[in-house]
Amino acid sequence: MNRLRNCISTLPRTPLCAIVFCLIAHGGASAAAQSPWSAVGPAGGDARAFAAVPGQPSHIYLGTTTSWIYESTDRGASWHRLSKLDSSDDLVLDSMVVDASDPKVLFVGAWKLGLPDGNFYVSHDAGHTWTAVEGLRGQSIRALSQAPSNPRILVAGTLQGVFRSMDTGATWSQISPSGSHEIHEVESIAIDPTDPNIVYAGTWHLPWKTTDGGQNWHSIKQGLIEDSDVFSIILDPIEPRIVFLSACSGIYKSENGGELFKKIQGIPSTARRTRVLMQDPVNRQVVYAGTTEGLYKTLDGGKDFARMTGPDVIVNDVYVDPRDTQHVLLATDRSGVLSSANAGASFADSNRGISERKVEALLVDASNPARIYAGVVNDKSYGGVFVSANGGAAWQQIGGGLEGRDVFALAQAGDGTVLAGTNHGIFGLDTATQSWQPRNTVVNFVSKDTIEMHNKKRVHVEKKVKQPAVELERRVNSIDLSGDAWLAAAGGGLLTSSDKGATWQGGEAMGTGDFLSVAAHGAVMAAAKINGVVLSTDAGQTWMPMHIPANLTRINRLAFSSDGTLWLGAREGVYFTQDQGQKWMWIERLPFRDVDDLYYDARIGKVLASSRNDDQVFAIDPVKLNWNWWRTGYRLSLIRADGSHLLAASLFDGVLVEPRGAGSEIGQR
Repeated sequence: MNRLRNCISTLPRTPLCAIVFCLIAHGGASAAAQSPWSAVGPAGGDARAFAAVPGQPSHIYLGTTTSWIYESTDRGASWHRLSKLDSSDDLVLDSMVVDASDPKVLFVGAWKLGLPDGNFYVSHDAGHTWTAVEGLRGQSIRALSQAPSNPRILVAGTLQGVFRSMDTGATWSQISPSGSHEIHEVESIAIDPTDPNIVYAGTWHLPWKTTDGGQNWHSIKQGLIEDSDVFSIILDPIEPRIVFLSACSGIYKSENGGELFKKIQGIPSTARRTRVLMQDPVNRQVVYAGTTEGLYKTLDGGKDFARMTGPDVIVNDVYVDPRDTQHVLLATDRSGVLSSANAGASFADSNRGISERKVEALLVDASNPARIYAGVVNDKSYGGVFVSANGGAAWQQIGGGLEGRDVFALAQAGDGTVLAGTNHGIFGLDTATQSWQPRNTVVNFVSKDTIEMHNKKRVHVEKKVKQPAVELERRVNSIDLSGDAWLAAAGGGLLTSSDKGATWQGGEAMGTGDFLSVAAHGAVMAAAKINGVVLSTDAGQTWMPMHIPANLTRINRLAFSSDGTLWLGAREGVYFTQDQGQKWMWIERLPFRDVDDLYYDARIGKVLASSRNDDQVFAIDPVKLNWNWWRTGYRLSLIRADGSHLLAASLFDGVLVEPRGAGSEIGQR
């Protein structure tokens, strides 16, 4: 048995006694030896860019918004995670090129969400390992192109300007004027197919052109609406003087090398942002236009366009198979990869192996642990809730009735009822129709003093008067359905229901409505806001403030274990109280802080903890106060168990599953 050391100390001065348990890590397999967790879906999410291997059109790479590259060797029918370019999760991989002279060499230009940062990466082993090249380190790279006539020449567009490499990406030099007030924020690049010195650069404020390798540049804005953001430029490979250009103001065509553009009228003005243009490699009169309102296509060189998808499809890239131009792939926001076998006449999902969802809620069915519900955000009509009947091997979307709402909470009652807390109210799952029905009726009662006659005397009587019903339309952060009275933390306050969600009562508690988490243990209920906890001992009828350690700066989650102990996850770590806040105990030696999610799983009898800033998960024994931990390899939003192994919801990569027989680190107090 491992040595036990009890450490008792006082937290920073606080009106309550605090006991600190020091947990000392020991034994177990090393973290490096732990098996990686698997991302199992739901399939889909954001897909950004394709790159096919020259001469091998069935071999395709896919860039994402989360630093990951996927690979397909079957024409995009299935995918697998190939590699991650950076330890961060916010690299947008919009620009990928497979070297025309060596298919094992790949180039990627990346930029970071919300930051003027990024890198140029190169791989020499078909994408398995990557190196950031110093010449463009820190550059936010928005466009990348290889010269068709000389594969040693690469041109990159960044927020600072246009850069060129003459040695297959090893070194770089800026070929646009340094510090230029015009040629910067470069979003698109095109290189003449016969002369690599002719380069087109589309910026966030009109296009430019050089015919001498960057020594001189001139504006090619004639015919364009002023201040147009230029997202894509393509040149006809046989007649490079024919130029197509897409901008926020529409699509334009030039027949004289960009000296004069004419606006194409076929696309409605509502499709303002055309993110990508792609010419059919066999029939040059066919051009696809991927917009923020669907895919458009022209059969006559741009005279007329027709929309090929619904307006809810946001297209980031288009791939046309050069050996079978009926085969078209789309990289989209939210819906991942879409595939067509009839030149865009119809599309179907092609996301097997792709998991790019932001999962904020995870529920394991109480009666069938293989049945898992996942709630996602940011995916509109392609999101909502997904359900798997086989432990995550396959998923089905059940978004009907949610109308594109984000899902932040999922909970199940003892009778099997499942509720979803969304950014606009609470919804219950109708199992017969597999759709969601609103449970948003709030009916409150107020005390009213009335005068009545009793024994011929006027007496004051206090009665509860029903107020008009209102509909809940605020965000719901947390739901607990474990007791006879249901509890929810919604924008504006705390709500309880005694009729299985048909109606709710409540509002602000202790003068505030900004609660993040709720938990119930019979009639005892607790609710947390960022800097405080309130407690109810009468099933939510009344609330009182609870003492908490004074050093806490942010509380994120509450949970009751089976003996009524209240657990708290905070920026400072994990705390628990066995006497409703009179004394708090802190698990000091837990190897991480900043706990975002805390959940007690009765099936395994453990308190599960995770952090959005870490890839570790912890399972704490609430009696022995020892713990196991695992590295998942992904940043997490929460952790759950299905009775035999752990599941996690990731910030960017969908649902994760612990490998069977995976080892863990062990810790004891």
